[in-house]
Amino acid sequence: MKTLQQILNNKHNQGIISIAPSRPVYDALVILAEYEIGALAVIKDGNLVGIFSERDYAREIILQGRSSKSTLISEVMTDKVITANPADLVESAMNTMLEKRIRHLPVVENGKMLGMLSIGDVLKETIDYQQELIRQLESYIHS
Repeated sequence: MKTLQQILNNKHNQGIISIAPSRPVYDALVILAEYEIGALAVIKDGNLVGIFSERDYAREIILQGRSSKSTLISEVMTDKVITANPADLVESAMNTMLEKRIRHLPVVENGKMLGMLSIGDVLKETIDYQQELIRQLESYIHS
């Protein structure tokens, strides 16, 4: 099974898409739509300080009747960020995401964010890995 670093290396690298905590939520929504993603890293002074996701928007803006133009990211972001190490295996990331009920997992090494994986990234890699195992087993059986 691959490491998270291997998955990050194979992703179409757009760089780390992020937003500052001092920006309005509306700006984050524009970025999410532009890149067709579900979450943004919240970066302050080069450090990961939170994540802002569509889930945060739904729960903290829509359901609370707040304005996305006047509410700051820092007010509604998830600030208890669960991260992974680039050397972690995909299976470990999948387990973390399922146990913690999260859809986005920042990969961090020595305090520096290397990238973000979605549950879709991890699921795709898991399926690819299982299909390769099946192919190898079928090859072994038929030889």
